[in-house]
Amino acid sequence: MFRGFVVPASLLAAAALLTAVPASAAPAAAPASSVARVPAATQAPAASRAGDVCFWTAAGQHGSSWCYTPPGYTDVPDFLHDKAASFRSNADTAVYAIDWARGTCYHRLIRAHDLADNWPWGARLDGVADTTMGCEVG
Repeated sequence: MFRGFVVPASLLAAAALLTAVPASAAPAAAPASSVARVPAATQAPAASRAGDVCFWTAAGQHGSSWCYTPPGYTDVPDFLHDKAASFRSNADTAVYAIDWARGTCYHRLIRAHDLADNWPWGARLDGVADTTMGCEVG
């Protein structure tokens, strides 16, 4: 008949003590440089700031996002170029989505505090401006 080995009570008590380490004695968190960071472009903002117009790569304001704050013109980042599927404006002024086409450009009005959860024109998005940039209506 097989008999198990005997573990001294003192060894069992020591093992129990090791598993009951208080949180204050736990090792410090890893240094910030070793923590994996998600690029800001892939994080959907919890709430866009007042004055921002934000664009997402997926319908319903999901996916990767980027926000524009007027004034001026800004090219959209590569991940969003011709791939915006939705937007939300928290700006108090109208802005214009810009499409740079061969030999010309087109603009699309985004009204103050407007949104689109399924935005077909976003497949043309190249930049955003607070003026029409002299572009034709698209």
